[in-house]
Amino acid sequence: MKRRTFVKNLTFTTGAIALSQFSFGQSQLKKGKSKLVILHTNDTHSQIEPFPTNHSKFPGMGGVAKRHTIIQKIRSKEENVLLLDAGDIFQGTPYFNTFNGVLEMKLMSAMGYDAGTMGNHDFDIGLEGFLNAKKYADFPFLCANYDFSETILKDKTQPYKIFKKSGIKIGVFGIGVELKGLVPDEKYGNTKYLDPIETANKIANELYDKNCDLIICLSHLGYEYADSSKVSDRVLAQKSEHIHLILGGHSHTFLEKPTIEKNKVGQEVLINQVGWAGINLGRIDIDFERGVFIPNLVEIK
Repeated sequence: MKRRTFVKNLTFTTGAIALSQFSFGQSQLKKGKSKLVILHTNDTHSQIEPFPTNHSKFPGMGGVAKRHTIIQKIRSKEENVLLLDAGDIFQGTPYFNTFNGVLEMKLMSAMGYDAGTMGNHDFDIGLEGFLNAKKYADFPFLCANYDFSETILKDKTQPYKIFKKSGIKIGVFGIGVELKGLVPDEKYGNTKYLDPIETANKIANELYDKNCDLIICLSHLGYEYADSSKVSDRVLAQKSEHIHLILGGHSHTFLEKPTIEKNKVGQEVLINQVGWAGINLGRIDIDFERGVFIPNLVEIK
């Protein structure tokens, strides 16, 4: 069987992003089971409760309980759902200061997150603090370019995970921002930072060789910067190969619709980010039979 060629070009159509060239190659998808729904968050920053009703920007918005209700409603209607987070789970409310990240992990586990990556604020209580909170996480942390081999987080994270949904193979990996100068040295200790673009391409190529039908990068690099040489989601997309989706964080960017960038071989990469504090839940429906991505932004209110 030929190796899958998943994405060649993406173009906007009415309410959807259509794949102009699409072939299934390795996977034998069962009829009626070829739709995947990806839900994603980023930079939730310990926002457990909704914002106050008199908040100037987000009155009554956000909150874990309302997010959970929406997620459960989607799961009740859709068979194949992945729930992912792009980092900065910690820091921002007294809940974090009081419970040191344990509450956030317990609640994400209760919501059924499938995977997350680490943001810079997830180092705020140091590696020991993160490790203690992580005990309450029923999902893996995917960190491809943080080398924890000389720290207490050795073997406590993984570079990627492959999920299987009704014959669809989805490879998901995490890429984090450089910690030096952003996080106090003692908070990340002997963590080694690996080049994000080089690492992302290495992992994406490995997932491609494993015949993944969809390759997703959970990025905590930030959407874009005035200094175009600084690595961001847009720069990563441009210099990547085999990545289909970049679900970002760090810059708290509210995107009304995903951005499309051409990668280094001319294929198009979808980038999405949904602000911060759990204000929004990102949703991308992928119809493998029709060959379309259908992005939605779900407000938590």
